[in-house]
Amino acid sequence: MRVSVCVGNYATTPYEITGIGQAVYCVEELCFAMKENAYLLDVTLMSDVLVDWIADECGLRELARELYPLVHKRGSLSLFVTMIQEYVGFYAPEVIREVEEVLKKGIRLTNIEKRKSQIDYLVQKKKYVAALRGYGVLLEQWKQWEAEGRELPAGKVKADILHNKGVALSRLMLFLQAAECFLEAYEIHPEDKYFLAYLGAKRMELSEEEYIAFAAGLPEAYEATLALERNLEQLRIDFESQPEYQVVKRRRELRESNRKQQYYDDNESLLQALEESYRNSVNE
Repeated sequence: MRVSVCVGNYATTPYEITGIGQAVYCVEELCFAMKENAYLLDVTLMSDVLVDWIADECGLRELARELYPLVHKRGSLSLFVTMIQEYVGFYAPEVIREVEEVLKKGIRLTNIEKRKSQIDYLVQKKKYVAALRGYGVLLEQWKQWEAEGRELPAGKVKADILHNKGVALSRLMLFLQAAECFLEAYEIHPEDKYFLAYLGAKRMELSEEEYIAFAAGLPEAYEATLALERNLEQLRIDFESQPEYQVVKRRRELRESNRKQQYYDDNESLLQALEESYRNSVNE
């Protein structure tokens, strides 16, 4: 376990991190926010406003003196963040290096690719509703730039955006819309993973009989449908080894036994947890 001693003062006025919309009251909170939202950071973070806050509110004038030259000479974002992280010492060196690599990777990306990475990070954090909004805006922007004849990244980038939008839709169990995204991704850039994702979404969307009829109409996809079934079988085996499966199994046993009241009580608790989770995802 890593133990950290607080550095500097607890601010009376919080600092709201540009691009994240998160308010922090001390440098430890700043370090945490920068690590957790590394994909969302850009050069707007490097400002006199932030450095002044570190100096005046947190009382870390020595750190501020080291940061001011980076702001005024437009130094690298990765160096700026790393300097703060190392000074505060909230994270172990290997974690700081990971954050640094994420920031350096962002430098090599086009604006569209960087924005895509930022939205992909929302999917990783299970903020699916916010991610869908982001993908929608990005795809509209892509469409507009295409109409204007601007130079755009290779088609695979757009295919990846559509695929990842489909993933977010799948996590919300919107399988029909997800299938449309996966298919469009495959049509832009024919790649096995896109087509398998399309089949998987259709498998979840349709009933057993409907899916068999659907698959029968795609004789050219015979091998892909077999691969999908193998993947699903492996997922089933893996799931049955997880604690979540034991919960489901226990609930089934309760339902089939004489302990009906306990089963209904569990239902109520589960529904409340799901409702709370859904409200949180919608509000993000």
